[in-house]
Amino acid sequence: MTEMKDSITIEQGSGGSAMMALISELVLKKITRRGTGGVTLADLDDSGSVVVGDMEVVLTTDAHTVKPLFFPGGDIGALAASGTLNDISVMGVRPLALSSSLVIEEGFPGSDLSRILGSMNGVLDEVGADLITGDTKVLERGDVDGLIITTAGIGVCRAGSTIRDSGLGDGDRIIISGTVGDHGITILSVREGFDLQLKTGSDVGPVWGIVSSALDVGGVTAMKDPTRGGLANALNEMAEKSGLGIEIDEEAIPVREDVRSASEILGVDPYSITNEGKVVIAVDDGLADRVLEAVRGTARGREAAIIGTVVASHPGEVVMKTVVGGRRLMEAPVGDPAPRIC
Repeated sequence: MTEMKDSITIEQGSGGSAMMALISELVLKKITRRGTGGVTLADLDDSGSVVVGDMEVVLTTDAHTVKPLFFPGGDIGALAASGTLNDISVMGVRPLALSSSLVIEEGFPGSDLSRILGSMNGVLDEVGADLITGDTKVLERGDVDGLIITTAGIGVCRAGSTIRDSGLGDGDRIIISGTVGDHGITILSVREGFDLQLKTGSDVGPVWGIVSSALDVGGVTAMKDPTRGGLANALNEMAEKSGLGIEIDEEAIPVREDVRSASEILGVDPYSITNEGKVVIAVDDGLADRVLEAVRGTARGREAAIIGTVVASHPGEVVMKTVVGGRRLMEAPVGDPAPRIC
């Protein structure tokens, strides 16, 4: 665990061990009302929940500060809607509704705001969710960098039926729903002004179609969306929380060749950078092939792959068999390699 510092740093908001240290050593020590009976704050899952009778209300919230606001494959509107809907989805729950808070810099172009809101609505349409309430603030020039969007989302399920990221079982297979590194490398290349000739842009988009197809088959034991900190952080959180190990085959991890090349140029690990339209799914071994087939049958899951296995040995660790045949720890990054990436 990264040592807690007295002043807040950028890396403490970028996912990975630095952010977990901030949450565990400051937030969880000061907030004692963390919920009971459902998924609590102390669980540090993608969403929390409250049990009401025989139903469970699942809630999540997220602030979006991506820079630039528009990027190949999406914009902050698609990112805000997808990010929150996905946090509900990976709990195994259909997202029903969002709220949205807009903090806008004075002078921000109305045409840009219209485009961003249209992107949000497109994501809502794809999932079948609604934006039902919100808030708007306009601040003086310089007090906010263009636009910040904070969204919250809700879903409802039968009490006790949520899927936790800690639910791994010995022998489960690990599925990633598609190529990794697409979003983070896209943002970095645009921000730094590099023409890296990426053939595709960000993967930002809702994952409910992927999740629902997997749930229809059955056997899903745990899920997580590999956002800040990427695939490496998601896998390490799942292993640590479950008390089991994960063995990953690097050769099986889908990475686009242009993303891999760009990662080498930028000096970034594609396994440790943000994805915004992917999900890690742990599945009972006997159903893994059927779940993979179902996921590949969805529009956003065509490049899904089985990349590893849950093991009882080396609990809490992720071990990767490298493409050259060696073995190394896939450690959780201290933080995402770039700030303001989501």
